[in-house]
Amino acid sequence: MKMLIVADWGWSEMLWVALISVCLVFFMLVLLVGVMKLFGYVFTVRQTAAPAAAPSGRVVVQGQVHEEEIAAIATALKIYRSAMHDRESEVLTILSIKRAYSPWNSKIHGLTQLPDRK
Repeated sequence: MKMLIVADWGWSEMLWVALISVCLVFFMLVLLVGVMKLFGYVFTVRQTAAPAAAPSGRVVVQGQVHEEEIAAIATALKIYRSAMHDRESEVLTILSIKRAYSPWNSKIHGLTQLPDRK
């Protein structure tokens, strides 16, 4: 069995190996993009081929919210808010508090001192 020794290769052999490897990488990337686009096409066609029907007999369009759903969400929110123990005004107040100097929050101590040059 004959073994390939890299040390015996000339520039032409090394350039061919590099060219083949670059072409192989680009071919695999193009093949991967093609497979992903094929999956996207298959799932899009499958989804549009059989639209789901609502219980009322209407065709459901994705991204569309019906009046019954809006009423159900509003009712659930009202029940949730009425069941809260603490009555809150639902107003957020952000207070700015001035704190005294503390070495724990000082940024100057995190900097490295430059050495004295002589």
